Amino acid sequence: MKEQYQTIHKTGESLVIEKKSKFIGIAVPVSSEEEALAVIAEEKRRYRDARHHCSAFCVGIEQPLQRASDDGEPSGTAGKPMLEVITGNNLCNVIIVVTRYFGGTLLGTGGLVRAYTKAAVEAVEAAGTVTMGLGHRLRTSCDYSTAGKIQYLLGTEDISVLNTDYTDKVTMEFLVPEAGCGQIQKKLTDLSGGTASIEEIGIEYTVTDN
Repeated sequence: MKEQYQTIHKTGESLVIEKKSKFIGIAVPVSSEEEALAVIAEEKRRYRDARHHCSAFCVGIEQPLQRASDDGEPSGTAGKPMLEVITGNNLCNVIIVVTRYFGGTLLGTGGLVRAYTKAAVEAVEAAGTVTMGLGHRLRTSCDYSTAGKIQYLLGTEDISVLNTDYTDKVTMEFLVPEAGCGQIQKKLTDLSGGTASIEEIGIEYTVTDN
């Protein structure tokens, strides 16, 4: 697995007005081509009276799939420059859709490229970018008196508990960045006096910075 990759933090939107033409941009984090196509379909429903819904996406981490569509605009004036915003920022698992309402004045190829690029850039800026790195999914089981201490420790380390199960013991699952995994396991052992069981149950991507 690739050690880390860049993507966007959340959905971001933008609005660019150029000679009365309106360019409405949206950048959305996705993890598959199907999710990307669903975003395009949703934007077409959302702005069903618009003529153009141009798009670009890059999905996949090891071998990213890239697609771009001018959706009726002159070739190379929309999808390609939008895709260059994605690749220029080394992003993956992201789709950008820019919907255009024609304002009555032709912009020319250069004007279209600038407008679509600006709408894409501003949507990505609104979404924010993050670095995703490999993390270890851990499961710990402990008695109820220790559970609160562990939850407090995880909170101070900015580690979110993904799942908690209450039976005769408290079982928690959480994702720890690879770089700090050994240190966290040691802290858990020390905190519980060695009574808490700690098990690694998988490797996933997690946010390493934002």
